[in-house]
Amino acid sequence: MLQTGILILHVFVAASLIGLVLLQRGKGAEAGAAFGAGASGTVFGAQGSANFLSHTTAVLAAVFFMTSLTLAYFSSQTTEPLSILEQEISSQEALSDAPVEMFPVEQAGDSLPALPDIEQDDDIPATPDPEDAG
Repeated sequence: MLQTGILILHVFVAASLIGLVLLQRGKGAEAGAAFGAGASGTVFGAQGSANFLSHTTAVLAAVFFMTSLTLAYFSSQTTEPLSILEQEISSQEALSDAPVEMFPVEQAGDSLPALPDIEQDDDIPATPDPEDAG
């Protein structure tokens, strides 16, 4: 339950981090803003958005790093088999640890009951005749 909550937080932080990085301007755009060309196009002014977005990006990056480490710790603590083959091997080991006799062993004097005879209908041949298949 806790691992699921951290995973949801991790995905939300990753999406937010991607969005914030895409909202920021590159280094070349700052040179034009220094001369006043583009300061009117921003909501926070020439420097206000850069500080807010860069600080928020740093906080989200730290949270992303912590959730990554926490999820890695949780995944190392699971004891479940990782593949179908490992599940099969572990189930066979469990069966060999506790031997269970599925079919009782017959005693030396006992014999298995005879199988009932199946009567063959004379009209239907037991094997198909290759001459009739033509």
